[in-house]
This record gives sequence, C-alpha cells and structure tokens, in this order.
Amino acid sequence: MASGDAFDTPTKSQAVARVNVLTMFRLGLFQMGLSMMSILTLGVLNRVMIKEIAIPATLVSLVLAMPAFVSPSRIWFGQMSDAKPLWGYHRTAYVWVGAAIFAIAAFLAVQVMWQLNAATSNAGSWVWTTQTIGWTAVMGLVFAVYGLAICASGTAFAALLVDISEEDNRSKVVGIVWSMLMVGIIVGAIISSSLLKQLTAGAPIEILQAAINRLFMIVPATVFGLAIVATFGVEKKYSFFANRSTPANREDSITLGKAWEILTASPQTGLFFTFLLVMTISLFMQDPILEPYAGEVFKMPLAESTRLNIFYGTGILIAYGVTGFLIVPRLGKRKTIRLGCFLVAFCAVLLGLSGFTANPAFLKLGLVLFGLATGFVTTGAVSLMLDLTVAEAAGTFIGAWGLAQSISRGIAVVIGGALLDLGRNLLPNLVLAYGLVFALEALGMVVSIWFLNRVNVTEFQTSTKNALASVLESDLD
Repeated sequence: MASGDAFDTPTKSQAVARVNVLTMFRLGLFQMGLSMMSILTLGVLNRVMIKEIAIPATLVSLVLAMPAFVSPSRIWFGQMSDAKPLWGYHRTAYVWVGAAIFAIAAFLAVQVMWQLNAATSNAGSWVWTTQTIGWTAVMGLVFAVYGLAICASGTAFAALLVDISEEDNRSKVVGIVWSMLMVGIIVGAIISSSLLKQLTAGAPIEILQAAINRLFMIVPATVFGLAIVATFGVEKKYSFFANRSTPANREDSITLGKAWEILTASPQTGLFFTFLLVMTISLFMQDPILEPYAGEVFKMPLAESTRLNIFYGTGILIAYGVTGFLIVPRLGKRKTIRLGCFLVAFCAVLLGLSGFTANPAFLKLGLVLFGLATGFVTTGAVSLMLDLTVAEAAGTFIGAWGLAQSISRGIAVVIGGALLDLGRNLLPNLVLAYGLVFALEALGMVVSIWFLNRVNVTEFQTSTKNALASVLESDLD
C-alpha cells in the first residue's frame, strides 16, 4: 500500500471545522488553571517549607521536583491518548481525569507538609529522624501522583492543540492559549495573596495552617472546573481525531514500541529535545528560590512575595500577545527564540544584581522584564515544537516534548535549591548566594542557542513522515 493511502480521510483543513478565536480563549482556561496550580506549589509551598518551616532548600527542591521526575510517563500517556480513547475521547477524558487527580493530590500534599512541620517542631529544628524521613518520603510520593496526573492531563491537552490547529494559525493558537497561562499566574497570585493577606511575618503556625488549607481547597476545586469548561465539546467539533474514519490501520494501532521507532527516526528529534532540556533548565532555575529570595533579601512577608508572580505574569502576558501575532510572523520562530534567549540571560543578571539594592521596586521591575523575555522565548519554542510534531502521532510527540520540558524543569528546581545551599556555605552573604543561581541561569540560556542553531524542521518532517508511513504499512502486511 502506498504511504499516501495509509489514511482514508481528507486533509485536516478539509475534514475539520477551523477553530475560532473564542474557542482558543476557552481552551486557554485549562492553561490558566495549570498555572494557578503552579503558583500554589512553587509560589507558596516553597516559601513556607524553606523559610517558615526551615527545611533545607535542596530537600524542598527534590520534593517539589517529583512531578518532573515522573515526566517520562508523558510519552506513555501521549501514546495512550493516540491509541486508546477513554469514554469515546482521545484527549478530553484524559484531561478531565488528570485534573481531578492533581486537584486532590495538591490538597493532600499540604496535609503531609503539616505533619512534616510537626515532626520538625518536635525536634526543635530540622534533623534527620524517622519521622522527618518518613513524612518526606510520603510527601514525595504524593507529589509523584500529582505529577502523573499533570502528565496525563497536560499531554492530552497539548495533543488536542495539535489536533485542532494548522501550521498557518498555530502561532496564534499558542499566543492565545499560553497568554491564558499567564493570566492564571496573575489570578493565582492575586487569589493566593488575598487569602494569605492576614498573615504577618512570624505568624503563628496555627493561623498559617488554616489560611493555607483554605487556599488549597478553593484553588484546586476551581482549576478542576476550568478544565471541564475549557475542553467541553472541543474535541468532537474541531479535532482531527474526531472527524476521521476508523480503519484499523490508523495510529490507534501504533504500539509504544512503534511510537519509539517514529520518535527516533530523525536525529532532529534528539537535537530539539536537547535544546528544550537546556533552555528550560536555564529558564526555571530561579523557581524554587524566588519567593525565599524576596523574604530573606528584600524582607517581604508571605503575601507580598506571592504577589511577585503578578509582575512576572504581566510581563509574559504582554509578550505572548505581541509575540504570537506580531513578532513570530515577522522574525520567524527561530530568530524569535534566539532573541528571547539573550533577553532572558540579560534579565537573569539584572535580577541577581537587584539584591544588592534590597529595594523591592528593582526586583519587581526585573521580574516584569524577565517575564517579557520569557514570553518571547516560550512562544517561539512552543510554535517550533508544534511544527516538530506530526498530526498522526501528535500525542506521542507532544509526550516527548513534554518530557523534555518537565524533566528539565524538575532538574532546574533541584539545581536552583542545591546552588542556593552551596552558595550559603561558600559565599560571604545571601545576595551572592542567590546571585549564583541567576548567573548560572544566564549562562545556560546562551548555551541553548547553540543547540537551536542545529535544528532543521524540514529534515525532521521528511524523516518522521517516512517512518510513520513505514510503521503503518507494516501493520497491513
């Protein structure tokens, strides 16, 4: 059978209704919810565990990185959403089930944190005891379950974006949907700050516990609702999957082993994977240390340090809108990414230098600029990522790219926390200790450009489509 006959449906643009802007914004509600969850874990829990409970930053980083360390499951979840519809849906049901699980797991993680705090309080300070080891292990397990749910839900959602978009409108889809992710950062920061505003520096643990418990009930429930609203009906109306015929020789028959053959068909897959790895590590190295930085160097209370995400999110939100509609169409994806990498490096240095002033205004300005730079590089990278994805195995490829991003974000969190502990031990003051993290972040962004320059989209598409056709044809023999 000729490769062109492997599928007996029209092209995507002929078979599927073209997604409209309103639907793009509605889909963005899911990304908005994910970013709200990120604020809770990396914007609140990191600060509480490092500063208020005084758990070593390296250990906190390892626990918070658990969702990233289970990210190899993204390839499996992506392949499953390609091959095994759940309740008749290739994407939507995976999004909903995953959202329900990560919402519950987030609340459970906080309850374990209080048990860890009690064990620490009994000892007077952080020490390795049976209780602290045990509760740390339980918290790591809960965060692993949280991460698996994020992988299932997020991978299926990203694959849905591939299913409903085409190359000519992909940067707009990315710009709108990822803009809503930044709206989520701002909304999450506002909600978190509002629910924690009664807390002052040194607030009793009982008051802190009640406020954070309330926060972790309200936000996860809201996020689950957003996941339902965002994706309801979209797959049936717009998806490439939902409008195809159902021959046996489609990607439903692609096993995990064959999916690996397709992934490894082009060396470009490995190059882009490495670029994503280095770029994402460098971009998020400050995640576990930003709020403690604000608390220890700039003397901000918990509610104020949580609001820092508003400044960061505002910068990214502006950049997403401008980049998706104006910059990428004019400069192209590759040049946009390069520009973004250089700007992120500059802003990371600026954030490190702001510590010498101890002036919160300089930190907030640096975060707005850092957000703008992050928006440039992220929009370009996600647009290029969707180009390096074939629609017939979208879940598989999105799983691979999601793996690169997630595992590198986990590595970034661990590196950030470990560097902070290292800097505290080796450097004469806290400003230099935190500055060490920002300096390495800047260096990594420059290195990532080297890998980007070696990515060739045309070569990837040719090699991968040939491999896909070969796999599908082998099923017919």
